[in-house]
Amino acid sequence: MVIAPVTESTRTVTTGAASDRRDRRGARRGGTGGPGAGFWASLPTLAVLVAALVYFALPVVWVLFAATKSNADLFGSFGLWFSDAPQPLTNLQNLFTTDRGIYTQWLLNSLFYSGLGALIATILSGAAGYAFAKYAFAGREAVFAMILGGVLVPATVIALPTYFMFNAVGLTGTYWSFLLPSIVSPFGVYLCRIYATAGVPDEVIEAARLDGAGDVRIFATMATRMMAPALVTVFLFQFVGIWNNYLLPLVMLNDARTFPVTLGLMLWNGQTQRAPLYYELVVTGAAVSAVLLIVVMAALQRFWRAGLTAGATKG
Repeated sequence: MVIAPVTESTRTVTTGAASDRRDRRGARRGGTGGPGAGFWASLPTLAVLVAALVYFALPVVWVLFAATKSNADLFGSFGLWFSDAPQPLTNLQNLFTTDRGIYTQWLLNSLFYSGLGALIATILSGAAGYAFAKYAFAGREAVFAMILGGVLVPATVIALPTYFMFNAVGLTGTYWSFLLPSIVSPFGVYLCRIYATAGVPDEVIEAARLDGAGDVRIFATMATRMMAPALVTVFLFQFVGIWNNYLLPLVMLNDARTFPVTLGLMLWNGQTQRAPLYYELVVTGAAVSAVLLIVVMAALQRFWRAGLTAGATKG
């Protein structure tokens, strides 16, 4: 048997291989800082995320538990757990039968305002964002800057001027007085422009034009599919924003039959002093409203996350 001499190069190769194996074992155990180093490094971020989760989820958890309680248990039991005698079905029955079932009307109004308003806002935002991204015209950047400035204007500032405008044409107190202002989304235009700039290739548009397709057909059949994540994101944001809007319907509407859920629950909340039963109705109504929003969020979650990622990386 011949034994090869150990040279300096052989010793270097052996040492390097052993070092690589140690590095790989260290990486599997949590990095070069030893076992658990990766966990401790991410602990501050994890703590912040847990605190944010508790902050946002705690009111929802409370209202879901409170919706199962009677008026006495609502004030006399622990808020984050069930009472000794939960009555969710009774509360739901009272919710949908009180005042001749007006809560159902409020719920349908909110679905109408939010669904139709978000749909129209998504279409307008997508078309405007696509136009700003793919067409060059005089004053494009100035007009876009004005639209983008709308994001910075608080809703409280424009509520009263909007009321005077709609009152001048006789629309206050109607469905249109709340629906029409809700179809405008400056943030949606901004997001759709960013996405269309990078997500809709100019080569595809030129090829479609060479095949005889018009601009409207290109946008409706091709660009909207490429911009789908951004459009779903705009729809979701606008839906939630309209659903939770309280100030605008408070200023515009004066008939309880046209109220959305937010304004209707505040109407009931104002009657709790003379009729404590309304405490149960307000809490249960808020729980039903929250559950519906959670269902919408869960249904559009994957599109929503894809849209946010695209908006953050395609700029």
